[in-house]
Amino acid sequence: MLLFFTLGLLIHFVFFASIFDIYFTSPLVHGMTPQFTPLPPPARRLVLFVADGLRADTLYELDENGTSRAPFIRNIIMHEGSWGVSHTRVPTESRPGHVALIAGFYEDVSAVAKGWKENPVEFDSLFNESKYTWSWGSPDILPMFAKGASGDHVYTYSYDAKREDFGAQDATKLDTWVFDNVKDFFHHARNNQSLFSKINEEKIVFFLHLLGIDTNGHAHRPSSRDYKDNIKKVDDGVKEIVSMFNHFYGNDGKTTFIFTSDHGMTDWGSHGAGHPSETLTPLVTWGAGINYPQRVSADIAPLMTSLIGVPFPLNSVGILPVDYLNNTDLFKAESMFTNAVQILEQFKVKMTQKKEVTLPFLFTPFKLLSDSKQFNILRKARSYIKHRKFDEVVSLCKELIHLALKGLSYYHTYDRFFLGINVVIGFVGWISYASLLIIKSHSNLIKGVSKEVKKPSHLLPCSFVAIGILVAFFLLIQACPWTYYVYGLLPVPIWYAVLREFQVIQDLVTSLLTYPSSHFVGYLLVFTLGIEVLVLSFFYRYMLTAGLTAFAVWPFLTRLWTRAKVTSLSWAFFSVLLAVFPLMPVVGRKPDISLVMGAGLLVLLLSLCVVTSLMKRKDSFRKEELLVHLLQVLSTVLSMYVVYSTQSSLLRKQGLPLMNQIISWATLASSLVVPLLSSPAVFQRLFSILLSLMSTYLLLSTGYEAVFPLVLSCLMFVWINIEQETLQQSGVCCKQKLTSIQFSYNTDITQFRQLYLDDIRRAFFLVFFLVTAFFGTGNIASINSFDLASVYCFLTVFSPFMMGALMMWKILIPFVLVMCAFEAVQLTTQLSSKRIVWVCRRHHVLNILFPLLIPLRQLLACTAWLFIYISASPNRLWIPSDPGLDLNLLHAIRACISHYVIVMSMTIFLVFLNGLAQLLTTKKLRLCGKPKSHFM
Repeated sequence: MLLFFTLGLLIHFVFFASIFDIYFTSPLVHGMTPQFTPLPPPARRLVLFVADGLRADTLYELDENGTSRAPFIRNIIMHEGSWGVSHTRVPTESRPGHVALIAGFYEDVSAVAKGWKENPVEFDSLFNESKYTWSWGSPDILPMFAKGASGDHVYTYSYDAKREDFGAQDATKLDTWVFDNVKDFFHHARNNQSLFSKINEEKIVFFLHLLGIDTNGHAHRPSSRDYKDNIKKVDDGVKEIVSMFNHFYGNDGKTTFIFTSDHGMTDWGSHGAGHPSETLTPLVTWGAGINYPQRVSADIAPLMTSLIGVPFPLNSVGILPVDYLNNTDLFKAESMFTNAVQILEQFKVKMTQKKEVTLPFLFTPFKLLSDSKQFNILRKARSYIKHRKFDEVVSLCKELIHLALKGLSYYHTYDRFFLGINVVIGFVGWISYASLLIIKSHSNLIKGVSKEVKKPSHLLPCSFVAIGILVAFFLLIQACPWTYYVYGLLPVPIWYAVLREFQVIQDLVTSLLTYPSSHFVGYLLVFTLGIEVLVLSFFYRYMLTAGLTAFAVWPFLTRLWTRAKVTSLSWAFFSVLLAVFPLMPVVGRKPDISLVMGAGLLVLLLSLCVVTSLMKRKDSFRKEELLVHLLQVLSTVLSMYVVYSTQSSLLRKQGLPLMNQIISWATLASSLVVPLLSSPAVFQRLFSILLSLMSTYLLLSTGYEAVFPLVLSCLMFVWINIEQETLQQSGVCCKQKLTSIQFSYNTDITQFRQLYLDDIRRAFFLVFFLVTAFFGTGNIASINSFDLASVYCFLTVFSPFMMGALMMWKILIPFVLVMCAFEAVQLTTQLSSKRIVWVCRRHHVLNILFPLLIPLRQLLACTAWLFIYISASPNRLWIPSDPGLDLNLLHAIRACISHYVIVMSMTIFLVFLNGLAQLLTTKKLRLCGKPKSHFM
């Protein structure tokens, strides 16, 4: 059984990983020859200031008094240097932003798994090509360029990571530390002959990473006084450093200064997505080799390499902004020619690599840049230089660069169509097989249609074996990566399993033909409409509101209204109430602790009502259970206190109190244990789970979202009751009180039933509630929707993985509530996870692929998978172009990929969440003595 469980998860992980393997492979190539301009550079040294998280508009605009927040930078713009707005790309995070600045290409996505502190792939950079580089700043940024450098010429000086505290009294100290250490460094150099000689060499770089603005933006928002005052501090610091450099080098005019940012920040203090406030960053350059004031756009990496005369970074795809250069036309033309040759070298290497692993008759070269065209352009450019037609050289080289970049994209995505075809074929096969198996083993749809059992033919397995061998041989002779074998061969056994069920397909078609056409078309339309609502809800959250409104009306269109008026009205009320949340703003809202306090008070009021009601039932409520409920009420009160006191402490800039931090982590740790001490009766256990998880959720809330789990849980309680009514209405069973039904592992599988049409509705409800739990208060598809303030009760020192884990748990808490409620629905409607295993053994299908469904451990969850897969829509894999070519297309691609990853993550998480839900609902602990077993 464990083997089958593992195989099932493996297939889903393959489908999940395919999107990254197809669309997020590294674009880097190796083996190029370094290219540099043969003429003397204008500068001997370069000073790079990167103000992390600085928005372009905030720097350039005047304050309320009509004066600049950065008077020194403003003076540079007006009188000394060139300036503009640089455009970063998604993800607008510190590491990819710095890689684009210093290495000249867009970060490889695999860096996410490394915490953005190491180099998952080797790449060249300006620092590596320099003779010496000295850098000061954050320990999250500096090491990645030093570790990737060849030799021992990149020196880093960083402060302790604990200084990056969002609750600190003064985040500007991070920038002050950098400025002070740079001054100390030059003071020390005057008394150190070895160091003095190094910093007087040519082709050297000084890098100052300034994190204070980003930290204040996260903690106080970009509109705050702290953020704007930090800009003034940075401006003063830059002024002092520039003055020190000029004095130290005797105003030799050989220093170039560049001031920019790695990314911007939204109004609500986050970044990571593609909003203009995140992608638009300032760029100010002055000093040696820089033109006088003008506004132009620029790729910074090639600009810096040209200014100090080092080779272009080998993997750079930036275009040299010649308008920034204050030099001879010959220098500009030679630099542009070198830039074009450097990018063309990458194109040639990429083409050679792809040609070597592709069969000659299948290889399709990039026709816009043939060998002859490359030769003609280079020859013509050299001729123009010889005849001093420098403007023509620049234009011709830009044309060559654009063609080379298109060619790089072409060969980088060369296998995308082949891989996409295989993944889609696997998707369709898996959905088909899961559908057939559910119909065959768990429904009455094809019962009695055909009793004839045909002897299996050997032709089918032999055919698929031959297909598998041909696919493997085709991949082998092309020396394809091992992942290509996975995507190419996986559909073979899946479709073999589908075609083995050919008799089921025939019986299903025969059965459907006997079904009334009007009913069939009606059910098909409803099914299609429901799927479309699910799909559209990933793009438009208000579709969840439409769906929940339809849910509210549902009981009044059936006989439920006549049988259970109170339950129907409760269902309609909480459905409409929950429908309000998708209409609320996702991002851009300010923290409102009063709403969190209000949610806590509602939880306390509900607890009082429930405990009072249960205490009246002396036969089913013991002192031990009363103690557990009082403990959970106390936990809720403590959570409210921690949220309020932490907010007050941070506003006073006194940091996170240690006692609050201890209480927060203790509450989180106990939230999954305390419910196990409560009664296993359905109502008591579900209410205990709600109280425990709400205590943690309050600590992770900053506004209206604190009320969401409470409303969702109320709807889940009504859902359990209304499903009982629907089952009683169909005459399948009699209604039992929830206080008398107990969760238990020990269930009698002979009491369970086959699937009915109404069970498809229940499965759809489950998936819809899961999607609502996911998108009800936010949108994980957009990185900037995360608010770091959510985790301030637990920690304020920057820790990406810990903060990410806490925010992920906040997202999963509504999931857990839905899955626990679904456990109760399954129990009260007489469908159990035990039956699926029993049916598998009875029908001897464990030797095929059916055990891959066993990890779900419940029959309706298997049906829910079908909805999830169909919602994923395999055609969303088809992406027509490269993300780097068009920003609007990039946004659409990112959205599609994000939604695909979300759906696949939900599918995989469903397995683990179901296991967690079963643990929370069925396990019983006692405060003293031996645990007591409970039976229905």
